[in-house]
Amino acid sequence: MQKKMYITTPIYYVNDVPHIGHAYTTIIADSAARFFRLRGYDTFFLTGTDEHGQKIEQSAKAKGKTPKEYADEISAKFKELWDYFDISYDKFIRTTDKEHIIGVQKAFEIMYERGDIYKGTYEGHYCISCEAFFPESQLIEGEFCPDCGKVTTIVKEESYFFRLSKYQEDLLKWYEEADPILPKSKKNEVIRFVEAGLNDLSITRTSFDWGIKLPKSINDPKHVMYVWLDALLNYITALGYGTDEKLMHYWPADYHLVGKDILRFHAIYWPAFLMSLGLPLPKHIAAHGWWTRNGEKMSKSKGNVVDPKKVADAYGLENFRYFLLREVPFGQDGDFSQRALIDRINSDLSNDLGNLLNRIIGMSGKYFDYEIKSSDLEKYHKKEIEEIKNITQSLEKYIYDMKFNRYLEELWKTLSIANRSIDFYAPWSKMKEGKTDEAMATISLVANILAKCAILLYPIMPKTSSKIADALDFEINQESFEKYIENFEYLNNFTIKKIPPLFPKIEEPLMQETKKEPKKEAKKETKEEKGLISIDDFLKVEIKVGTILEAVEVPKSKKLLKIMVDLGEEKPRQIVAGIKEYYNPQDLIDMQVCVVANLKPAKLMGILSEGMILAAKDEDGLTLISPQKRKKPGTLVK
Repeated sequence: MQKKMYITTPIYYVNDVPHIGHAYTTIIADSAARFFRLRGYDTFFLTGTDEHGQKIEQSAKAKGKTPKEYADEISAKFKELWDYFDISYDKFIRTTDKEHIIGVQKAFEIMYERGDIYKGTYEGHYCISCEAFFPESQLIEGEFCPDCGKVTTIVKEESYFFRLSKYQEDLLKWYEEADPILPKSKKNEVIRFVEAGLNDLSITRTSFDWGIKLPKSINDPKHVMYVWLDALLNYITALGYGTDEKLMHYWPADYHLVGKDILRFHAIYWPAFLMSLGLPLPKHIAAHGWWTRNGEKMSKSKGNVVDPKKVADAYGLENFRYFLLREVPFGQDGDFSQRALIDRINSDLSNDLGNLLNRIIGMSGKYFDYEIKSSDLEKYHKKEIEEIKNITQSLEKYIYDMKFNRYLEELWKTLSIANRSIDFYAPWSKMKEGKTDEAMATISLVANILAKCAILLYPIMPKTSSKIADALDFEINQESFEKYIENFEYLNNFTIKKIPPLFPKIEEPLMQETKKEPKKEAKKETKEEKGLISIDDFLKVEIKVGTILEAVEVPKSKKLLKIMVDLGEEKPRQIVAGIKEYYNPQDLIDMQVCVVANLKPAKLMGILSEGMILAAKDEDGLTLISPQKRKKPGTLVK
């Protein structure tokens, strides 16, 4: 039986046009959906727009439109952008869809009949911007919303309540047993909120009219449903809940992708609603961080909001996709700048990937008229093949945890192996020596690494990967994934095609800044603060204890040693260090040192260096930093 996969984005609120945060969520979901389709899963990918509520009613009135006219206009902008971005969604739902309204009314009726909804009076602080109620204890200075900082209003009106408190213990049990929240660090945040005590949830309003009316069986027409009850139910009404239910076999959702600001609604309210309806709970709720610009939260008033379409138009959609998924660990906040984007394009894409493809096209044409055979691949490159196999067959776990940055980081190691192999085995020298079989084997090795990389890069950069595959004479599909990744077979007797460079270097920013970057006049840096970094910056650095296995001098260098360090990984790291003046190579063997393990690889005198050994230097010389007691290689320094 074919495995199923159901992936959702939040339905985006139509109070404003799409921004980079919306694009980030949607591109993560799209990349996951493309990966699982490539793996052979029957995948259903849902996105859409959330169109009811007081805020929409007010915004429409301010623009002289009806709420429906306003919602139609903004919803269309989301759909147009996702179509322009080639987002592979299977359904785009709107909460104004007739089928959704019927499904929501059906769910309300069931929860009411089960005694989980009752009528009462609500009085509390309400944030129109967040469409949420907050107890006074959570407010900032007694009146400001804890989420957005805007002034709340005290609302007192008749309301229907959902018995959220009834499900407190069931929710806590679910968090522990199912472990559904990603990243894992967010789990305790949700648990603490629930353990503090859940109040029953007001789920209807009478002070405005733009929302779904209660079922006719309730006979209370002045009430409309609270926007979050309406919105969250889209995940099942999109599958036909309450109407034809022909797609309900996709439920439960495998991944709800959300921003961290709406995790509480998805991890507390939503599973409680499902418990009341007697439906299975989602398998994962994955919450990502926010994007800032030059360290500041984006806002229209600051003029620093990033328009994703403008970025994609200027730098290329797939380059933009790669940057978003590679730049930031899932769950953490990310900072957008054109310089960071340019660095990723020039370094990762142009140098590591594009230049490698160009080299292999050039050598295959020069030496073998583009006709490549892989018959001697294992004879000459068994070590490299084993390294590539270990990497490519261990990547899938990162997708299941939505760790696309780690997925891409590990995938790029295959390109490092390929580039290193060309430099080390030097096919041009082998050709001069008449060793054509060895030269052919190296070119075939690199071509096969590129092929496997293209398949695994396809979910993030589908068009670019397809161009690479076309140059290497194969297609990317479910069959090629099974053949070249799962079964680890090789391209055999294939013809390489010459194609234009994929990633031209970018020298200057391609978009005009809306404001000078980064000029912050509000707070001048004091002498004491100059050069300080945040705890988030520090936590990005991964320092590990390593044991030196080998050290040799770098020819023609007065300062450099080439050192092999055991960091508890599958193979030792090669690190080039400028310590020759202070240490003899033999004295370093078996010494334990502290290594910056997640530093971007670099070349020193043509030799790849995969980390940095920490040292202290003063007038008495240089000393390597070592643990006081021996530690297991790979131990993190905290």
